[in-house]
Formats: sequence, C-alpha cells, structure tokens
Amino acid sequence: MSAHPAKGFLSAAQLKEKVSSGEIETVLTVFPDMYGRLMGKRIHGEFFVDQVVDKGIHACNYLYTVDMEMDPVPGYEYSNWETGYGDFHCVPDMSTLRVADWLDRSAIVFSDSYEESTDTLTPIAPRTILKKQLENAAASGFSALGASELEYYILDESYSKVRRKGYHNLKYFSSYNEDYHILQGTREEPLNAAARRSLSNSGVPVEFSKGECGDGQHELNIRYAEVLDMADRHSIFKQCLKDIADSLGLSVTFMAKLSAELPGSSCHVHLSLWDRGKGTNLFAGDHKLGPIYGSETFRWFLGGWMAHAPELMLFYAPTVNSYKRYQVGSWAPTGLAWSYDNRTASFRVVGKGSSLRIESRIPGADANPYLMYAASIASGLDGIRNKISPPAMIAGDVYRTQDLPQVPTTMSAAVTALEESTFAREAFGDDVVEHYLHFFRTESASFDKAVTDWEKNRYFERI
Repeated sequence: MSAHPAKGFLSAAQLKEKVSSGEIETVLTVFPDMYGRLMGKRIHGEFFVDQVVDKGIHACNYLYTVDMEMDPVPGYEYSNWETGYGDFHCVPDMSTLRVADWLDRSAIVFSDSYEESTDTLTPIAPRTILKKQLENAAASGFSALGASELEYYILDESYSKVRRKGYHNLKYFSSYNEDYHILQGTREEPLNAAARRSLSNSGVPVEFSKGECGDGQHELNIRYAEVLDMADRHSIFKQCLKDIADSLGLSVTFMAKLSAELPGSSCHVHLSLWDRGKGTNLFAGDHKLGPIYGSETFRWFLGGWMAHAPELMLFYAPTVNSYKRYQVGSWAPTGLAWSYDNRTASFRVVGKGSSLRIESRIPGADANPYLMYAASIASGLDGIRNKISPPAMIAGDVYRTQDLPQVPTTMSAAVTALEESTFAREAFGDDVVEHYLHFFRTESASFDKAVTDWEKNRYFERI
C-alpha cells in the first residue's frame, strides 16, 4: 500500500525553527463546516508554537448550525439561542501541519472539534463523522484509500466583479469545449501551474491538470491517499484554487451546475480497501464479475455502496444546484448501475489486480468531502457485513438502458430518502442524522422561497 509521502509537511520542531527565523509568520488553524468550507483562525506563529500546539483554540459552536450566509438557524438541538452558543475546543491534528505555499509565510493545520463539557469529539462535525467510519473499517482490518477528481470553471473576472454583476453574463476563460486541449490549457497556466506548484509544495501531490468539456472548465487531479488525508487534501485543493484565482483577478467555481447550457462539474471519487497489515489491495481476487476478476470483498463493497446511494444522496449532492447536474448525455449519471470503464454508469469500475478500484460518478464538485467519503465507506462496509451483491453489470450506454433505478433528481426527494433511511441512523446515529436533516431541509426551504431569474423570464410578461 502506498500513500505517496508528500513534501511540505512540518513537524512541531520544524515549525518552531521556521517561526523563529521568520520563514513562517502565520498558521491557519482550520476545520471543515457542514458545507465543507474551511473555518478557523489565522494564528500568529509564535503564539501557535507557545500555546496552540498544546492547548488548541476555541470557536463558537454556532459554526455547526449556520447557513451559507452565516446566519444562525433555529431548530438545532446541538446549539441554539437557549444554550447561548458557547464554544467548542479545536485541537490541532499535528500530523496535518504543512506549509501553505500559496500564501505568504504561512502554514496550515487541520483541527478536530471537541465538546468542552465532555472532552469528546463533536459528533456532528464532518471530520468526526468520517473518522468514525474509518475506525469501523480499521476494526475489520481495512484501510481505505481514495482520490477526489475535482472539476471547476475558471472565470476571466474577479469574484467581486461577478458578484457586482449579479452573476449574469459571466466571462468564461475560454469560449469553446477545451477537453484535453493543450493550447487553451496554456492560456490558463497562470492559475493552474501556480496551483500545481503550490499544492505539490504543500503536502498535496499533484498528478496532472487538463481541460474539460465546458468553456473554461478544468480538472486538476491529486494523488490518492488514505481517506482522511484525502479529504484534507480535497479541502486544501479548493481553498488554494480560490485563493490563487482571487490574487490573479480571476475566479473559480465548484458549483455542480453553473449553466444550463454547459456540463456540470463533478467530483468523481475513487475508493479501494487495503489490508492494514500487509499493504495489499483487498479488491484484487479471482472471482469473476462481469469482465473483471476481483474478491468477494470487492463485490460486496460495490453492492453496499450502490444499494445505499439513494438514501445517502444528500452526502453526495448537498445543494439544490447539485441535482441540476443529473441529465442524460451530460457525463453525469442518471441510472444507478455499474459497468467496467464506462463513463455512462454511476459506478465505473477501473483497473485490475492491485489497481482495481471503484469510481462513483455521482458526487458533484460541491460535495463536502468528509461526508462524501463517510457515506461511501459506511455503505461499502455494510455491503461486506451483509454480503450485498451488486446487480448485474450493464454494458453499453447506461443512459439508454430501460428499467434502471434512477439517481434522485431533486433535493426534496433526497431529503425524504434520508428521513426514511434506517441504515443512515444505524451507520451515523440518530443525533447526526437529525442534525443534517435539519441542515438539508433548511437549504431546500431557502430555495423554495426564492424568486429566480427563470421565473421572471418565463412569467413576467406572458402569464
């Protein structure tokens, strides 16, 4: 098993030296919120070394109960006006400490959230939720390796400019489908080359970048790793791209569907299970399944992942916008099916032997990686536990295959599926499920009350 040791990481002693020399002045001490956004504080280097390494920091627990606008949302049991919105304790995970190469004289470290009253991990924190599933995997001798393939659109105008324009008449960085184009990719190198360089120097090793199907759409792939590390890499990736774009007067967006006319942006997620002791891929085997050979572990993991996808859809597609992506012939899946090396399927199996892995094409670029990986692993482990076999493989164009179960196409349908899921409560606990149901219901209700440009364009004059 290889997790590809990455340069850019720092020990506490190395950080102390760099702070003393002035090479590092600021340590971003961060954690993901329910949207997957990085929250936290910028800590002066000397204070971090003297105090935060051992004592951590504190943050207001309303951060796990706010909406996108940072407004406190009523109705959460975890934190509310009655409880006074107190603090939780952020404990730096020093194994994640690394240089933030894209920022001036900065480092970044991820923190875990602990409850002040009990000194236990905050159960509804995304990083906690993923850690719990990885502990379940480890108890069975498994280590999960994964990779996020993120797509994004590059706009040839700044975030402040597109905001002032009301996000209308966007100026895409290119004016044609640039899939694999080297010429157009060269024009985008001020952003993408800087991102490849800074990510690689910050403990997030890069494989490549390439043009994608949309105007100004790009993909940058980072190397696979153990899943908690991968979720952290995923978060740094998004932060780094946005920060660099902002510094160049550009903008990037990870919306799942930016335009009705252009392809959506995906987060294809690759997973495999490995033997923690031997370092071998447990998906490899000699059982024939369709055109491939794999283990029973592989077959059951695939079966469980597929079986529970509809009820855990909110962990893969967390916004109203997410569901606009699932359209026939759009490179996003519509039918719940698996196939071998077939991009029309929602589950694409690739590789063979030690490289055998499962790629889910369901998540969008807007997915919270911690929840996405937690849902995927919980589902696969349940498949192994209960020996859930996948359906027969589909060959050919899955979009044209009749009588397949379909990916949920609205957020309200996904909310209902999670509400009715016994498995979700068993896997994550009632408190976690109820907390996130309230989160997703709030997001859906906010959209239901909004008046959109589509409505004005359609009804203003002619209704």
